[in-house]
Amino acid sequence: MEIVELLLDEENEDAGIDAISIVSAPAIESNFLAFKSQEIKFAKIDDEKRILMGAALIPNKPIYRKDEKKEYYVYFSADTVRKASELFFMNGNQNNTTLEHNMSLNGLTVVESWIVEGEQDKSKMYGLDVPVGTWMVSMKVNNDEIWNEYVKTNRVKGFSIEGYFADKANMKASAEDIAEKEAEEKIEQIRNLFKKKRLN
Repeated sequence: MEIVELLLDEENEDAGIDAISIVSAPAIESNFLAFKSQEIKFAKIDDEKRILMGAALIPNKPIYRKDEKKEYYVYFSADTVRKASELFFMNGNQNNTTLEHNMSLNGLTVVESWIVEGEQDKSKMYGLDVPVGTWMVSMKVNNDEIWNEYVKTNRVKGFSIEGYFADKANMKASAEDIAEKEAEEKIEQIRNLFKKKRLN
């Protein structure tokens, strides 16, 4: 089965993570990525403070995808995970949350974010076993309905990202198309120069 690396297309202003969803199962949508953190669950850090902690994105982890044409796996490199986490905050998306990728939520905010750098990471204190390079988030839940009906009842079990990424094959093809177009433009410029010289 094909394995595809997903990248941030820095030429596309829509690229990156738009929101983090709290989910019970992964959503399968074409052209829009909605990933569950798979078997990594989030931990309820403090019932009174209403803070959830979990992995938002794990590097080099194959993620099963299926669209109308084929089945395949995608993954993010550690570098893409770091860039995506930074861009999430640079774009001011820390208040963008959804429930099961369907319903926008109010009162949920990502209040802490970090990349796991080593074995002594604070996530271990809460029983979360994630690899180096994982993007971890803590989310404050100031929404009584979500806390009582979804978090306390374990109806939601993990975080899932929502966003736009490009696959490496398409980005490479796009770069080749641009290079080919630039080469054609230069050849046309040279032809025009020769034409002008002939006329003179």
